[in-house]
Amino acid sequence: MDLSQTTATALLADLSTRRLSASDLMRATLDRIAAVNGSLNAIVALRDEADLMAEARALDDGPVTGPLHGLPIAVKDLVNVAGVVSSQGSPVFRDFVPQADDLIAARMRAAGAILIGKTNTPEFGLGSHTFNPVYGATRNPYDHARTCGGSSGGAAVALATGMVALADGSDMMGSLRNPAAWNNVYGFRPSWGRVPPEPAGDVFLHQLSTLGPMARSPEDLGVLLDVISGADPRHPAVVSTPPVSPVQAADLTDVRIGWLGDWGGAFPFEDGILAQCQDALSVFAQLGAQVEAVAPPFDAEEMFQSWSTLRSWSVAASLAPLSDQKAQLKDTAQWELDRGQALTAMQVHQASVVRSDWFRRAATLFETYDALILPSAQVWPFEVQVPFPNEIAGTPMDTYHRWMQVVVPVSVIGLPCLSVPAGFGADGLPMGMQVFGPRGADGRILSIGAAYHAATGWPQKRPA
Repeated sequence: MDLSQTTATALLADLSTRRLSASDLMRATLDRIAAVNGSLNAIVALRDEADLMAEARALDDGPVTGPLHGLPIAVKDLVNVAGVVSSQGSPVFRDFVPQADDLIAARMRAAGAILIGKTNTPEFGLGSHTFNPVYGATRNPYDHARTCGGSSGGAAVALATGMVALADGSDMMGSLRNPAAWNNVYGFRPSWGRVPPEPAGDVFLHQLSTLGPMARSPEDLGVLLDVISGADPRHPAVVSTPPVSPVQAADLTDVRIGWLGDWGGAFPFEDGILAQCQDALSVFAQLGAQVEAVAPPFDAEEMFQSWSTLRSWSVAASLAPLSDQKAQLKDTAQWELDRGQALTAMQVHQASVVRSDWFRRAATLFETYDALILPSAQVWPFEVQVPFPNEIAGTPMDTYHRWMQVVVPVSVIGLPCLSVPAGFGADGLPMGMQVFGPRGADGRILSIGAAYHAATGWPQKRPA
């Protein structure tokens, strides 16, 4: 069974009708992990093989349990999974084994998934490069000397190499989109409020990050999105939404798509990225869409400063309980903690005013365009030993995350966004594009992506 080319949709159909047993799929999954994970380090904290096989056999002997019945899933290591080391990539939690599942893990388990272990992530998910002092670095399957991106880097690599068919992730600043782009898979950041975060701590103020699915097709994304979506009575801003599955390819005839490119020169790019994305953009035109360039709709620097303030405030709030252990945290976590704790209430308020202005401006754009498109990253995958790029095409980066500024227009106002593969550069490394739309248009964006996927196919080029 070649998992690297079998869709989750096909696997689940066979599992639900018993044409495929959960135990056979688990055996194939464990064999695939054994074959490829050693050189990539995507899956960590893998559960005991005997326990996993026993759980699969129990599913075979019982009724079909839900839409993910019998499907092995490794959960991102920012999520607590009962009985599995849940470290967040930090030495502070190196040996932490929770007794209960976080909400997203509980929903996947209740839907019939077998939670086999974790996918690697940067420490606390900070930075779009997956390395940490607990498990080390995860490597790009297209070039093992390069980064796979992050923070959902382990998930993207596991998908690209067929170790899993579906994966969960999370996205504050491109963490579902950047690794998808750099591993030739799909990552979907849902509208903020569709997938509930863990109902702990403050549930009103911090609207930046969201949980979401990763897969090898938009159709597969829809399956997992429906499982993890839905209101939770403990969260005031999450509402029930109609299911998106089955995701079907949209007719793109006369669909209006705006290309934002480098935002009028505000975003520097390494050579070849814009050209690669424009080549991929032509697929939409070939499918009948009206594609046109869009002038910069908002001041990029004002937006980034708003984002940086709100991000530091949010990250510092989550890290505040670890203030006494600050010396054990990575340097970027210390920077966010110090910066966030120094902010005043009025600085945070003003930053939110700016994002509100951008949200209103974006709403007017979507009166003209069905979707907008940006590249998913400003650089190609860089060397795995480099923590983060300090410059792009001669432009210095003033923070550890400035090099991912291209994801901020979506992140700061919580729009639904699909990263689609955009092909490969001259050196064989993957790149992707962000396709995003108005708040709540999750199903529409996935269906536009499904039309693109049908025209381009996957994997286009498999990892070596």
